[in-house]
Amino acid sequence: GDEPRAIAAALGELVRRGGKRLRPALLAAAARACGRGLDAAVVDAGCALELLQAYFLVHDDWMDGDVTRRGGPAVHVVLAARHHDEHLGAALAVLAGDLGCALAHRVLIGIDASTRAEAMVSFARVHEEVVLGQALDLTLGAHDLAAVERMHALKTASYTSRGPVELGAILAGASREAREALDRFAAPVGVAFQLRDDLLGVFGTEAETGKPVGADLRARKRTALVAEAIARAADPQRVRLERMLEGGTPTDEDVTFAADVIEGSGARAAIEARTSALLAEGRAALSTAPIADEGRVILDALALALAERRA
Repeated sequence: GDEPRAIAAALGELVRRGGKRLRPALLAAAARACGRGLDAAVVDAGCALELLQAYFLVHDDWMDGDVTRRGGPAVHVVLAARHHDEHLGAALAVLAGDLGCALAHRVLIGIDASTRAEAMVSFARVHEEVVLGQALDLTLGAHDLAAVERMHALKTASYTSRGPVELGAILAGASREAREALDRFAAPVGVAFQLRDDLLGVFGTEAETGKPVGADLRARKRTALVAEAIARAADPQRVRLERMLEGGTPTDEDVTFAADVIEGSGARAAIEARTSALLAEGRAALSTAPIADEGRVILDALALALAERRA
């Protein structure tokens, strides 16, 4: 029917619109580091990760009220415009995301029988952790950097770095020592990726992020930057910033004020330093991992792309 095709088309357009494809790249690099080349199973697992991410993005955009993604309209916006009905557009977008999840599992289940069960368990763990992390993201009240990082470890690091690297190692039949070393690499790099994303969400341009300038502040997100700014700012600035986060739609003046507080309080510099420290921790673990040098070089380059990216 026309409507199921429209849902699939909206999902497919989002998947093909762009994105960094760093997750499948990490998966392929980890597989190569552990002795497996870029074959059909590795490609399929990478496709499954991209479809899983699309599912997360579709739902996340609606939950956050974001209207753009990857330089184009969010899926719930596309479907609402099709029907001239915001509620119906949102409901259909939920189904579009669910379709992405179903397709991700359908692709992954077709890989090698010898690694399928373990790969599916890993994939399910990633899915579970992201859902739990998103629940924390939506309900996080305390402005505590440690709590924010725990949420990032679940919501972002799990499927951005740890999951892809683990899947690559599973497909390659890697040893327990190699997997543990790769996890010590991937875990801090994933959090560094999210902290960089937080920085871009406040100080990046629309060309870099595909979203309006200050999108995270307009959405009143409790990011690490905000937690750090609240901890560091003088009382009048802190009180105004907290009020902005409590309700209502921030104005352009509010967004500019919040960005100035984040900069002036030293929060931006602190998060940039934390990002660098996490990246260094991951790269140090990678340098001694019992893996092939060719894969190590690629993983190191991808870590830099994740944590130091501008777009």
